Amino acid sequence: MKNIVIFGAPGAGKGTQSDKIIEKYGLGHISTGDVLRNEIKNGTELGKTAKGFIDQGQLIPDELMIDILASVYDGFGKEHAGVIFDGFPRTIPQAEALKKMLAERGHQVAAMIELFVPEDELMKRLLLRGQLSGRSDDNEETIKKRLDVYHNQTSPLIEWYEKEGIHYHVEGLGTIEEIFARIEKVIDNL
Repeated sequence: MKNIVIFGAPGAGKGTQSDKIIEKYGLGHISTGDVLRNEIKNGTELGKTAKGFIDQGQLIPDELMIDILASVYDGFGKEHAGVIFDGFPRTIPQAEALKKMLAERGHQVAAMIELFVPEDELMKRLLLRGQLSGRSDDNEETIKKRLDVYHNQTSPLIEWYEKEGIHYHVEGLGTIEEIFARIEKVIDNL
């Protein structure tokens, strides 16, 4: 079982590479944004509670997010190949909570794969994505804020996973295939 945390700044290619990992290795995919939207749309108890926080402009408490993730994770069954965690954890307390939740099931995170892309390239990718998709949050001012938040939150997480001995730095420049080949080397050696 290979549970993987995929990590990287907005525009680093996490979604693109997650799709390729899922296709090749048959892993499940847990994207916190998608999970929250589904829970809310389906009107589950967890979804109603989460919506209350969101409607008040508050972040979802870590405990609630872990409960939601645990519910989705358990939905893959006991004998799954592993799961990609996308968009979670974002803080050290979340990483600790994820480790505990998995340990309660006799599982663990096998790797934290960090897709590293230089800031100027991220800016180019996100501006282009905004033009192509019409995503209103992909404008220069908003992108700068999102990258600042990412950098402030992530350096401690990268150090935390380094101490756990499961942090893998992957260069996120090149073609999609070149980047995926680097990721395959990591996963194949787990």
